[in-house]
Amino acid sequence: MSNITKEIRVPARTLVIGALMILGAGACGGDSSQPAPSSLEVPETYSFESRFEAGESSVSYSGQTHRQVLVKEMAAFISGLTDEIDSGSFAPAPGDVVASLNYYFEFDSDTSGDDPLTISATPALLQETFNDISTGKDLVSKIAGRDAKGQHKDWSTDFNGWSGDGGSSPENLVRSFFARLDVLAVNRANGIIPAAPSGAPISKVYVTAEGQDLKQLIEKFLLMSVNYSQGTDDYLDSDLEGHGINNDNIGPAKEGAKYTSLEHVWDEGFGYFGATRDYANYTDDEAAGKGGRPDYETGRHDTNGDGAIDLKSEYNFHAAVNAPKRDRGSSDADPTDFSQAAIDGFLLGRAIIDAAEGALSEEQMASLVAARDQAVSAWEDAIASTAVHYVNDVIADMSSFNTPEYSFSDHAKHWSELKGFSLGLQFNPRSRLSDAQFEKVQQLLRDAPVLQGDLEVASYREDLLEARGIIGAVYGFAESNLKGW
Repeated sequence: MSNITKEIRVPARTLVIGALMILGAGACGGDSSQPAPSSLEVPETYSFESRFEAGESSVSYSGQTHRQVLVKEMAAFISGLTDEIDSGSFAPAPGDVVASLNYYFEFDSDTSGDDPLTISATPALLQETFNDISTGKDLVSKIAGRDAKGQHKDWSTDFNGWSGDGGSSPENLVRSFFARLDVLAVNRANGIIPAAPSGAPISKVYVTAEGQDLKQLIEKFLLMSVNYSQGTDDYLDSDLEGHGINNDNIGPAKEGAKYTSLEHVWDEGFGYFGATRDYANYTDDEAAGKGGRPDYETGRHDTNGDGAIDLKSEYNFHAAVNAPKRDRGSSDADPTDFSQAAIDGFLLGRAIIDAAEGALSEEQMASLVAARDQAVSAWEDAIASTAVHYVNDVIADMSSFNTPEYSFSDHAKHWSELKGFSLGLQFNPRSRLSDAQFEKVQQLLRDAPVLQGDLEVASYREDLLEARGIIGAVYGFAESNLKGW
């Protein structure tokens, strides 16, 4: 999706058919009874009819939407925690905050599914409770290392990037963040508030004296260790027979299903990316929630005109918002279009599966793998460029030390978003960052930022620039964007 201030967006159908022809997908070979990929029609919205029930949709990813919502709801709870404590309406005892966070992390539909959602939209959300989205879903069972089938590493031994408490696995790291926030909350309720380097009390309960924003670390790391890990290393993976995009495409995935197993896993990967069904019709401004047509200004649109926003089709989540943010911030000389590349790949792949109407030929599978690679690569580009964006923010924060413009809370926020996103790049089995490059970047970023008054300010700035340079070289980012994002 090109920013409306840049070039006009070419319709997705034109782009993806061109991409297929460039890949040579129309060449001879494979099952001649299947439609040739070069003649494939790709819709501009993520809409596909069931081959088992005429007039019904075969698209289904409500579980992924449920997990997107759980992350948003947890972040909203953490955001409101400071005011709750400072107003006296919540006086947590030890363990209370951990229990509140586990409400989302270990969500139980049987006991809590009918609880109302707190997130909102304009117009109002179609779904009012968690069970209105899906049932039987949580975050913990899908975090990297818990849902181990097909994952490219053993995350209980191979997790890297955090040397302190919790660094032994993704789940342990999340739980260590929970425990630290619990202590900060109890202390604050008892009048014990840590100080920033300036000596001023820290304004937010979730910001540590070391400059770590636990809200950002929890939210961003969950987006990576659950959503990105599941999307890239499970549903869209192709390393195991009968798993990921090697799933069956012949009969219904289960009794009464309107979709095949392959259709469903592709949809689930798309669900973790988090885009609306008509994402290709949004400009970058609109998808990023930065303006545009009046009814798109919040980053979502009532496409079917029923007077409500459907979380399962009309709401842009996390990664689908981040990608256009980076496209908007790219330079006029070297514009990026990660959001368009991602949706083109997802639409193309689903159209290949839909057109096959059975087992994919070798030719079709090769085209599906190429579409997967395009979607996942664009997803990773958006994350890597977001890490660059926050490197630049942290450098700017450090440059404002000893000035009225410096904000300790902003500094902590920017560093924590950088760390949370970048830690997750290891979960993509096809990441362009090698293990050695990833580990080097994490060593350069450290487990906490260097703060005002530290003797290592100058050397840490050089470390950040080195980390940015590694990312830029690996992903081929233009120098204008490395400096400008």
